Amino acid sequence: MEPHRPPPVIDMTPDGQFTQPPTPPRPGMLDRVLARVGGVALLVALVAGGLVLASLAVLFVGLILPVLVVAGLIGAGSLWWRLRRARQQGRPVFVVMRR
Repeated sequence: MEPHRPPPVIDMTPDGQFTQPPTPPRPGMLDRVLARVGGVALLVALVAGGLVLASLAVLFVGLILPVLVVAGLIGAGSLWWRLRRARQQGRPVFVVMRR
């Protein structure tokens, strides 16, 4: 069920002519200047937000990079140790399993 809406208002003169809606006032010089300044301020805010996001990305990479390097070194050291032990014991280094 639709909510109750008031009927539209038809603004007519007594002789049956429609009245013209009042024309909005033309924007003055101050309105145009404030619109321009607001647009520039919005652009500056967007650029600043982009710089904040970029700096957060750099910070995240700076924090995760040492973890990545340490994990890579541990993995490489583990593989090196297993390959060394396999060669000493005369076992094959790589085994290919077929199904």
